[in-house]
This record gives sequence, C-alpha cells and structure tokens, in this order.
Amino acid sequence: MYQAYSYLSHLYCPRCIRRHDSSVPQQTCSCNAPLLSAYDMDALKIQYRKETVMVRPPSIWRYHELLPVRSEKNVVSMGEGMTPLLPMPKTGGRYDIAALFLKDDSVLPSGSTEARGAAVGMSKLKELNIPDAVLAANGHAGAAWALYGSRASITSHVAIPVESPLSIRKECAASGADLQLINGFVQEAEDAAERASQRHDWFDATPFKEPYRIEGQKTIGLELAEQLQWKLPDVIACPVGAGTSFIGIYKALQELIELGWVYSEKMPKLVAVQSENCAPIVHAFENKQTETTEVPESYSAAFEINTGTSAGDFLILEAIYETKGAAVAVSEEDLLAEQRLVTREEGLFVSPEGATVFAGVRSLREENWIHRGDRVVCINTAMGVKSPETIEGSTPILAPEDDW
Repeated sequence: MYQAYSYLSHLYCPRCIRRHDSSVPQQTCSCNAPLLSAYDMDALKIQYRKETVMVRPPSIWRYHELLPVRSEKNVVSMGEGMTPLLPMPKTGGRYDIAALFLKDDSVLPSGSTEARGAAVGMSKLKELNIPDAVLAANGHAGAAWALYGSRASITSHVAIPVESPLSIRKECAASGADLQLINGFVQEAEDAAERASQRHDWFDATPFKEPYRIEGQKTIGLELAEQLQWKLPDVIACPVGAGTSFIGIYKALQELIELGWVYSEKMPKLVAVQSENCAPIVHAFENKQTETTEVPESYSAAFEINTGTSAGDFLILEAIYETKGAAVAVSEEDLLAEQRLVTREEGLFVSPEGATVFAGVRSLREENWIHRGDRVVCINTAMGVKSPETIEGSTPILAPEDDW
C-alpha cells in the first residue's frame, strides 16, 4: 500500500472556511485571516500507526505524515524535537501540585521553541522554491528562522525591535541574515516587514502571514501525548505572545483525538499566560470576547511575548474556550521571582517567558482552579541564558590570597 510522506490535503481559512491550494505559495486568505493546514484524516486513520512513529528517530520529523512537507528531500533539520518532559517535584511541592512537569524546549537548536516552526517553515519554503523570506519577530523566532534559512540556503531578512535581547541580535547577525533593528515594538517591525515584502517580492514569514509555522509548533502537542503514553494531561500552560505554539498545541490535540491515538477524548485545559504589562488575550478572555483589542506594547522581561495584538487572537481564544481553559496575567515581580525560584529548586534556568507560566500556574493553584491531583505541564520556550539581564545579583571577587 502506497504511503505518502505527508498527507497534507489543502489549506483553509478558519474564519470563512475557504479552501486554498497547498501546492503553491500562500500567505493569508482574501479575508485577511491566517491559513491552516488540513490533512487527509480518512487515509491517515487507515495507514498511520502510532507504533510506527514510536520507533522512529527522536525528531519532529517522526510525525512527517502530519506535517506539510511532501518530500523528505526538502526537509531542513538540525535534529530538532523530542525535547525533555521533566518532573518538577520541588516546585510542584511548593505549589501543592502532585504531578507538575516541564516541557523544556530550551534545548532545541537556536535555544528556543521557535526552531520547530522554523524547521517546518523553511523546509516548506525550500519545497516551494522560495529564495527570500522576510519576517518580523520580538526575537527568538527571528534568530531561529535566520539560522534555518542559512541551513536551507534561503536568504532571511529579519526585523526585530531595537530593544530585543543582545544575545538574539548577535545570533541573527552571526547567521548572515539581513538584520534590521526597528526603533519601536514588534508591530512596527511587522509593518516594516510587510513593506519590504511588497517592495522586493520577498515571501512574508511573519507569524500568521504564512501557514506552516503553526505546523512546526504543533509538534509540541504531539510529543507531549507520546511522552505521556498517549494519556493527555489535565492542564497545559503556555506563554502567549503571537500564540503560534498555543494554537499549534490545540491543533495537535484535535488531530490526535480524531485519529483515535489518545486514550481519552477529554481535551486538556489550555492556559494562556501573559505579562500584566501586555495582556490582550487575558483582557479579551475576562470580558468573554472572541477577538482582542490591541493594547499598547510596553517593556516586559518576558520580551518574546510582549505583543499588543495577534492576527491569530480568535484562534487562541477559541482554544481557551473550547477546552474550558483560562488566560492569566502575572506581574513582572512574580515572573522574575519564579524564574529565580524554579532555577534554584530544579536546576533549570528557565526563560522569563517560561517563568510567566510557572507564576500563572501558581496563581491558578492558589485560586483552586488547578487542583492538587491534576497533571500539569508547563512549556518553557527558551533558554534563560538568552535573557541574562533578568537575573541580577552581585558576585564577590576574591584576591588570589584571600580565603573563601
């Protein structure tokens, strides 16, 4: 029986349901909504088996039938995927949560979860013979797409705010990308990327301007299910800026349930966590809205999620409502405190974005929204060392003859 490398069927608009051809480059729907990938689930139910997946090499490409790249020869990879799912007993004890886990995407190439979307996105651009890609980002995505662009021999043009962490700026520059620092926030960077795309005919790979990044981020959810022996957790908490990882996780869980691969059709509650300094999803959730109102972007130590608006806002909120989840905002003081505490308790230097998740989970446990017996997974999206300025402290300097 013939088995395809990918069972991608078509692209579709989640707002107006219009179908789009996946064999040619696509950006957004004519209604300006982002596009999503659809797969031939009937064929997959017959030909795709989790037992086959489980013996494959530990990368995101073990799920290639559920990814949009049609030919293995176009795969651009640096071994990304199957990141650790770690028990957090000390932090869980402090929160009074019996089963607290960390999905640690800090170990991915480029040091962040964005390697997933960059790997799939750049692979698809290679397959579509696209020579140049431009994108705007707060930081981590810019670095990841720049590095994977080098790997794919695709020229990357990256616009990031001038206040992005220095480590990320250097990462982009080292890759040889065409890096532009924007005197503003990510919205201004997106405007600059859009103008450049139109002027130079570059493919716009900014979040939700292309359909395939979400498919890479989706592999977080696929891996989680497999690592938990196909028994879904009660709660998955994720930092949310643009929201591609959050939407991707929800999409993964929907597809696994449709395939019948998980033991329960009970969807985990999805929790979106943001900084109080920039929390459009939280404000919309608290007001029972299906779309956000743009909020002014301001500085947050969790710079990657400092996003005043997202073209995928309606998809994020749908995922929250459909899973009976929540959206919670945490203070800068709390996220920085949790970053220090989690690092000292568990030996894991989580990113400030990852720290927002722990602060949010702690808050929801204090409200008894999360229960002691729940299995809770927190997503750490990047290496803490990529934002070293968030940890302050003085270190004594000893003279050679001084006693310690």
